[in-house]
Amino acid sequence: MLHTLRRRTAAFFLALSLLVLPAQALTVQEAGQLLQDYYIDDVPQDVLNQPTIDAMLDALGDRYTTYFTPGEYAAFLSGMQDVQLTGIGVKLQLTDDGPTVHSVLDGSPALSAGLKSGDIITAVDGTPTAGMAMDALSSLIQGEAGSTVQITYRRGGTESTCTLTRSPITVAATTSSLLEDHIGYLSCTTFGPETYSHFQEALEQYAGADRWIVDLRNNGGGLTQAAIDTLGVFTGSGIKGYLATGGIGQLSSFQSKAEPMTDAPVIVLVDEGTASASELFSSGIRDLKAGLIVGGRTFGKGVAQSIFDQDTDPELFNGDAMKITTARFYSSGGSTTDTIGVIPHLLVSPDVARQVALLLSESQPEGNFSGYLRLDLNGSWYLSIEKALETPEAFSQLLTAIPPTASLWMGAASSWVQVEPHSIASAYSVPFQSRSFTDVSSSPYADAIQRLAAYGIVLGDGKGSYLPAATLTRAQLATLLAQALNCTIPTGESLFSDVSMDTKYGQAINAIARMGLVEGTGNGRFRPDDTITHEQYITIMGRLAQRLSLTFQIARQGATSEALSEPALQPFSDWSRLSVWLLTESQLDDSDAPISLLWSDLSAIDPTSPVTREEAADLLCAVLEHTGILPA
Repeated sequence: MLHTLRRRTAAFFLALSLLVLPAQALTVQEAGQLLQDYYIDDVPQDVLNQPTIDAMLDALGDRYTTYFTPGEYAAFLSGMQDVQLTGIGVKLQLTDDGPTVHSVLDGSPALSAGLKSGDIITAVDGTPTAGMAMDALSSLIQGEAGSTVQITYRRGGTESTCTLTRSPITVAATTSSLLEDHIGYLSCTTFGPETYSHFQEALEQYAGADRWIVDLRNNGGGLTQAAIDTLGVFTGSGIKGYLATGGIGQLSSFQSKAEPMTDAPVIVLVDEGTASASELFSSGIRDLKAGLIVGGRTFGKGVAQSIFDQDTDPELFNGDAMKITTARFYSSGGSTTDTIGVIPHLLVSPDVARQVALLLSESQPEGNFSGYLRLDLNGSWYLSIEKALETPEAFSQLLTAIPPTASLWMGAASSWVQVEPHSIASAYSVPFQSRSFTDVSSSPYADAIQRLAAYGIVLGDGKGSYLPAATLTRAQLATLLAQALNCTIPTGESLFSDVSMDTKYGQAINAIARMGLVEGTGNGRFRPDDTITHEQYITIMGRLAQRLSLTFQIARQGATSEALSEPALQPFSDWSRLSVWLLTESQLDDSDAPISLLWSDLSAIDPTSPVTREEAADLLCAVLEHTGILPA
């Protein structure tokens, strides 16, 4: 993902790279000044006070902001060049059964040898593959063109061995096929210059498809405009995303001029390897209600970097370079994917996401609905019970993942009857792992708690209980937010003298503090065991809303001194009134009436009383929903 940043230097964006290399040189003062001038967020003073660049970047906690020695920078640039692979032509996935063939490339040695999707690779040249990392496995399989490699694989209950001759493999970034005569399937590993045309060709070739599946698992990004244009073939022309540099004062939009080529619903498959431009595509499908997102939570790379090197500033660099996060991406709805990623509508294991998507891609039944289920979630999706029982693991995970905002229906002769997912699982002897809590049914905020639980955002006590009426300590709050935001835990020393990094909450406190969501209590202390008050929690949620959404950042500009002096805000401390105003007055409904996201009327909330876990969940759910982070 490359962009040009027209600022004091002609640095270029590198939002694709997920590489982090150790820093070693450049003066601390020069590096600190670059961070102050160009970093996307304010840089804390304690970061700038670090004695070395290693310590400075470690304390910053940004996996993308790095320093390169001359040798490291040369290797970095070399790694961005196209490389032709020499191997056998299979795409593998690591599953519980072992390395499993996901697909076999056309014209490859693997295809000639008879390898098939679903085969489990048990050994390479006699070396067992059990527990082997993907990098190590790939190094065994790949080699010089013309050399041979022995592959042992298991299919069903039978183990076989074949010898293949390695050859140059051209891996297509986009492949397409028609499944079950009516489902268009597109697999895209990166968004490049030809991706848009490849999607157009596929939609023309399979114009009769009434369902589409776009597989973006392990798609690390690519060119932003390519992803935006490709999104347009499903959603049409218009603004599909935004880029903010230097705060929202420098905001530009990404627009697609593509005309929609299908009105068929689409399911996008994602996992933790789905990042950057592919997250913009996924969030666009979500925001524009064009389909479902299925799989695991995405990586959360909603930022872009600029390279500063000898070309941009010869007085500072001599073969070395520094890569700094300088911009943040926002979806078409104005929400960020930075850190938090894209939360799928159906949170299932990425290994079964394709099977789940296929189950949901049945054509709408006509006449007799018996033997079918209908899922109403961002559209209506149909599945054959007979086919679902052929893949019980996928069926089980699908039923488990259905959020409380969705509805499930059982087909009868000419009508539909609403049913509960757990009752269907019981009726057909399918395992069901409930994500609900057993002690929240009487809570007035039960819906919010269960919705957050469905997406793995809140955790209970490990015994099925949430303890809704319990109060929340400052340490527990940091842990809650770290879980909700899926944030990277920074290493380094604790920011607070009374917080040990050896505790289960120490790293969470550091991470959330680095994000500017929480602060200490003075004198370098955090007081982790103190309870959080209502006004403290509202303040933190106001900061979170601004971090997650352009809408709240823009709304903040309307927070005049007159607005913050309204009588309703006076019971709250000066430092909390901005957040209170943002969450109660800044957002308007269709009739221009203010929308309050708080769990109760403002006049009924005592600012100094401790917040309960159920109140905390309700406001967190409201913020995530209103900012577009939580799937509708």
